[in-house]
Amino acid sequence: MNREETLLQKRLIELSQAAYYRGIAMYSDFLNLNELNILHTTPKHLFPSRYVAYGGYGLSERQMAVFLPDALYAFPEEEAEIQFPIRILEISPRNSRFCEELTHRDYLGAVLNLGIERCKLGDIMVDGSKALLFVREELADYIMENLTRIRHTSVTVSVSPGFPEDYEPKYDKIRGTVASVRLDTVLSLAFPLSRSRITSYIEGAKVFVNGKLVTSNGYRLKEGDIISVRKMGRIVYDGVLSETKKGRYLAAVRKYI
Repeated sequence: MNREETLLQKRLIELSQAAYYRGIAMYSDFLNLNELNILHTTPKHLFPSRYVAYGGYGLSERQMAVFLPDALYAFPEEEAEIQFPIRILEISPRNSRFCEELTHRDYLGAVLNLGIERCKLGDIMVDGSKALLFVREELADYIMENLTRIRHTSVTVSVSPGFPEDYEPKYDKIRGTVASVRLDTVLSLAFPLSRSRITSYIEGAKVFVNGKLVTSNGYRLKEGDIISVRKMGRIVYDGVLSETKKGRYLAAVRKYI
């Protein structure tokens, strides 16, 4: 790990220790894929208290970690009742007739220009002319008061009334034959890249399976695995549908748009 990653791991360990000794829940900021990998691969004996990671809904990519003292983890069924300090904001144009087609980058840039750090923000989900922003709750009021324009579009920001836990982003269904269910072959099915480009992404530490970094091309996937490729997107491996007479496999994936 580099210096920045080592400092993050140290910070996570300190949060776990604080939860254990003070007997209260301790929350991290939002963690990206690489930071979540550091969390999940840190030796468990370095965390005196257990943790749960969550980003506002089941398939969230950026997530916060909460470290829980034993008193709050005595009953595992209560895990679903943990209250994370996350607020969901809806950003919409003041006048839909004159709004631009805004991208994820536009929304993110406008919020960062308010002086807010990226680690305070979770996922941003663009849906037509609107977007949902997951943010640490202490910053929600500040964003609602100060985010008034994105590029040339005047916007309003309000608290979203709720969000389904089982929400799934829009996706394309892709089917095709592969020689095996290795990570590299399934990624080649989902993304229009050469095998060498796929290999460079995997070996370059840009591919995560279920939140954990995987650098082996031959990693064998299981049905339901969620694969994230940094700056490329996410897919879900839905498994093998059938086997051809030539010994190849008809596989299916969902590629999130």
